[in-house]
Amino acid sequence: MSRRERARHAPFEHLGPLDVHIPISTGTARLTLENDGSVLLDVNGVPSSHLHPDPEHLVFEYMRWMLIAIDQHLGIDADATPRDTGSGAQLAHLGGGGCSLPRAIAARRPRSRQIVVELDELLADSVRGWFDLPRSPQLRLRIEDALSALVSWRDDRFDVLVRDVFSGSLTPPELITRSAAEHAARVLKPGGLYLANCAAPPGTGLMADEVATLSAVFAHVGVIAEPAHLSGKRRGNCVLLASDRPLPEGIDRDLRSDAVSVRLARSTQVQALARAGRVLGG
Repeated sequence: MSRRERARHAPFEHLGPLDVHIPISTGTARLTLENDGSVLLDVNGVPSSHLHPDPEHLVFEYMRWMLIAIDQHLGIDADATPRDTGSGAQLAHLGGGGCSLPRAIAARRPRSRQIVVELDELLADSVRGWFDLPRSPQLRLRIEDALSALVSWRDDRFDVLVRDVFSGSLTPPELITRSAAEHAARVLKPGGLYLANCAAPPGTGLMADEVATLSAVFAHVGVIAEPAHLSGKRRGNCVLLASDRPLPEGIDRDLRSDAVSVRLARSTQVQALARAGRVLGG
């Protein structure tokens, strides 16, 4: 292993105190060190991020699925080399936490430029040091409410927009409306990809509502989910995808290599969800 690889996979050297409540702007955070050197970050008692010494090793399943979609959208397979195409893609993330996914993308695509919107200023300041995050312009942290940032961005700015914002265990309602989807479509470049983390409690119909809402704005909508989540029988994170162009064909193929039995839903399943859901106003 090269010196660069050893450094890249080194344990975190500047962590805050472990297994105690650390004050942040919106409450408290807690860091738990795992046996493999990875760190679980809880925010107000809810698991927020899980960071491994290897930036490209994503512990949370839905983040791995997002990375697969991003790789396919930006034009390389997950196992392709070299990692970076030199294209300098522009990505935005609504919701930061420990910045697990932005950190992975920065390692995978060094010429990419990312902006992460995080409401909690103390948390953002802390995680940059705790997890040795890349600096601006490669990875810029913006302290602001997610919807305010989304509304303020100019048209046709980003290749990829990721929504991963939670208040407790649910996405804030103002971010799942048709208006929010229209702003997402507006700030994406033509053919850009919108990815949203949806954690739908069973029986709520939230996944169907989100699919219906996105389908009212975007020409092409997809869902990555485990079968039990797709059917609404069990709570779990699923990834919603939306674009004004067809979704990359290789996503489902690459999902088959994931440790979790997960698939890109068939178009008939997505259409059925859209019919069952309601377009969320606002």
